[in-house]
Amino acid sequence: MTIEINLLAWREARRDQRSKRFQRVLGLSALVGIGAGWLVSAFYQHQLDVQQQRNQYIEAQGQQLDRDISTLREFRETRERMLTQIELIRELQFSRPQTVRVFNQLVTSLEDGVYYTRLSREGERLRLAGLAETNRQVSDQMRALAAREALGVPTLAEVETTDAGRRRFDMTVDEVPGEPALAREARP
Repeated sequence: MTIEINLLAWREARRDQRSKRFQRVLGLSALVGIGAGWLVSAFYQHQLDVQQQRNQYIEAQGQQLDRDISTLREFRETRERMLTQIELIRELQFSRPQTVRVFNQLVTSLEDGVYYTRLSREGERLRLAGLAETNRQVSDQMRALAAREALGVPTLAEVETTDAGRRRFDMTVDEVPGEPALAREARP
């Protein structure tokens, strides 16, 4: 008696079982791979979103800094204009008493027989034109001007005799800046 065992069906069943297991493992591996890919993609997308938010924040802060810099420039320009105006006001406050002082000195230095026909000012230099009866009065007038604290030493440009026998003279004299009134008041 011979027993014949047909292993073909068992092998076939085992092959089918292995094939199904392989397909399940392959399917599971594909699912794990797809899941892992999706997770990696989601992680990178999240990182990209976070970086874009950072970039937007930096751009917003950069724009705010640009506005602040523009405002600061405007403040500096305004400050420079104000400082210029303050300096101009100081000069005007100083020159106002100086002009009065110079005119007072000119009037008090006027010698008998001398009078001015023209007075002009160029910066701190005065140009005086006038008439006198004699040359001596012209030189006395120059000495009187030189003796004044608001005026420097005069320079005679010309003296000529008119048809009426008078002396026409032209001279220049520099102003000597005086001490501002505020500085004099502050002194003990």
